[in-house]
Amino acid sequence: MVARAYTVAFEGVTARLVEVQCAVTEGMPGFAIVGLPDKAVSEARERVRAALNALSIALPAKRISINLSPADLPKEGSHFDLPIALALMAALGVIPQDAAEETTALGELSLDGSLIPVPGALPAAMAAAEDDRALFCPHASGAEAAWVGATPVYGCRDLGEALRHFTGQSPIAPASPGQIADAPQTPCLRDVKGQEKAKRALEIAAAGRHHLLLAGPPGSGKSMLAARLPGILPPLIPEEALETSMIHSLAGALPGGGISRTAPHRAPHHTASMAAMVGGGRGAKPGEVSMAHNGVLFLDELPEFSRQVLETLRQPLETGEVVVARANAHTRYPCRFMLVAAANPCKCGHMTDPARACSRAPKCGEDYMGRISGPLMDRFDMRLDVPPVHFSDLDLPANGESSAVVAARVAAARAVQATRYADTPDARLNADAEGELLERIATPDAEGRALISRVADRFGLTARGYHRILRVARTIADLDGADGVQRHHMAEAVSYRIAGMKAG
Repeated sequence: MVARAYTVAFEGVTARLVEVQCAVTEGMPGFAIVGLPDKAVSEARERVRAALNALSIALPAKRISINLSPADLPKEGSHFDLPIALALMAALGVIPQDAAEETTALGELSLDGSLIPVPGALPAAMAAAEDDRALFCPHASGAEAAWVGATPVYGCRDLGEALRHFTGQSPIAPASPGQIADAPQTPCLRDVKGQEKAKRALEIAAAGRHHLLLAGPPGSGKSMLAARLPGILPPLIPEEALETSMIHSLAGALPGGGISRTAPHRAPHHTASMAAMVGGGRGAKPGEVSMAHNGVLFLDELPEFSRQVLETLRQPLETGEVVVARANAHTRYPCRFMLVAAANPCKCGHMTDPARACSRAPKCGEDYMGRISGPLMDRFDMRLDVPPVHFSDLDLPANGESSAVVAARVAAARAVQATRYADTPDARLNADAEGELLERIATPDAEGRALISRVADRFGLTARGYHRILRVARTIADLDGADGVQRHHMAEAVSYRIAGMKAG
């Protein structure tokens, strides 16, 4: 007779149901696991054997066969330990078989039977809820999984607790969701003296999720401005928080089981590899672009990144998802993020200062910025030159707007967009608008059309560049509270595009 338990295998953020079948038959004693397991899954037999021995459950001198179905789906990770143990105990008659079949389980077993937390509890709970099953997981993962709310989640500290629950000796109370993580303290925009145009660009980029490139000499405040961007972004809506948390759950980055309503802010070093940036490695884990989903990806010293790494960003920026291709599978992760980048104008950074520039200027600047390909540069909605601030201005008192004031305007503009795109499933913000939708919401007035026509002739705008100007202009109009896009909205949007074209 075959006993069954259930678990999941991860394909990106999707958790696919896996049936764990266990048969104990006559024959040469052995313990085999089949169904395309990886090394960690194959080693489960030793952990399960030791954990059962810690409970004084001896394995019979028979043939034990574990099949992970569907057999053509790759099984990776140590979270298969607990469902294998449950299926085996059901086959041995230690726990009721029907009770084991009604649950989905995941968790890694230590040799003494205690359960170790594993990544992916949140998407596993969603899969269990869709299949109308309860979820059993390590106690440390229970608070995270309980956020789903549509199915009971039982957190076990060790295999003995699970055994006593299934036999009715000591039922486990369902886990409660973890605390919503507090928003981290971020520096205030008021601390930045000068750079009023750059502050305005940050506000527009945050309101419409537009990609922004800041170029300027060292010490002009590019990184300082980017560090204050999280302070003006609105909290994630529940749908966005769940999407982001599922990705972070797969990466094991939800400490304490708390879901965060704060937009993620990722800032990888320029030595990051391609797998670190877009995902990959063992188990095709999510990369920085996916970890920044619904938030910000900040790339400081943009030209210093590997050319291969930068080129991998082109497709995710357009489609909002990244595909990690492997020989036996294609794993998809969502990655709708705002790309903010900072760059010096040349290798030494002083090309614009005649007194400090090297003898190779301006050729050195062309070579340095040439590391960023034209197609990638074209994907920046806004490109801004950030001039240095004179030291005498640093002694002046702070008189700019605080992050809270700017954040209120950004939130109001986002609310307008939420209403506008309420019936458009593929768009949430102005950065997502395209095609007929973009033409309908962002077509400028007659003066604005005349202006963009002259700009297109003068600077040779691409179709992508034209559409990105329209999106930025629509966001500026939203911040202005205007129903339509007017000439001055279009002029400001064009100014951010032309500045970058002159520099690049």
